[in-house]
Amino acid sequence: MHTRTVFFISDGTGITAETFGNAILAQFEFKPRHVRLPFIDTVDKAHQVARQVNHTAELEGRKPVVFTTLVNVEVLQVIEQNCKAMVLDMFGTFVRPLEIELGMKSSHRVGRFSDVSKSKAYHDRIEAINFSLAHDDGQSDRDLEQADVILVGVSRSGKTPTSLYLAMQYGLKAANYPLIPEDFDRKQLPGTLAVHRKKIFGLTIQPERLSEIRNERRPNSLYASLENCRNEVAEAEAMMRREGIRWLSTTTKSIEEIATTILQEIRPERLEY
Repeated sequence: MHTRTVFFISDGTGITAETFGNAILAQFEFKPRHVRLPFIDTVDKAHQVARQVNHTAELEGRKPVVFTTLVNVEVLQVIEQNCKAMVLDMFGTFVRPLEIELGMKSSHRVGRFSDVSKSKAYHDRIEAINFSLAHDDGQSDRDLEQADVILVGVSRSGKTPTSLYLAMQYGLKAANYPLIPEDFDRKQLPGTLAVHRKKIFGLTIQPERLSEIRNERRPNSLYASLENCRNEVAEAEAMMRREGIRWLSTTTKSIEEIATTILQEIRPERLEY
């Protein structure tokens, strides 16, 4: 049962409001109900939002919390003056003091994704996503010289979601390759990967957790058995040590933590935000 409703209101996608708001809410031990309200870019829409917020306040008997990243001053004023809620204006808290400190006006751009058709960074990000999808799970070894990072590890150790996160969040071309029994028998990396050793980063995982994940996919199979998982993880880690590959365990880490560690290690020359 939730204890409070939290609204994320933006005249753009709302990603900034939600990301920042959730980071703050994570400091408190309670389970709020999340309501996302993106593209609130007119006064009329703002009045509709205010009615929705106030209706929630009446139903729950307590003030909702509102996180906003509204650029339009008139729209923001409607929210601040009419909502019976705790309103936290992130731009007002951070952008306006910076304008004073830097002695310049901000661009007051609506959302980080505005005018994407003219953004090279946006197109680079799309290319990175397409590259990561094409090179997922060892589907292709073509153009690996273009990769910013190549993730290796046993099946279901977190390579695919990490690759896509690196592509979507940072615009990095991330390939990933599953280490399989044939690789372990040869006691070495496939030749197509070995020539790119400096770009390789390994992911491992506790066998018990790996068995749980695989059993969700293929219940009661040899693939998911704890003994097989122990053997595969041991062989993969031994190979990484022999090959001098940097690696980490994904067992207790979030995708964000894994990606951050990889970025610290590979230190790519370019990053997209």
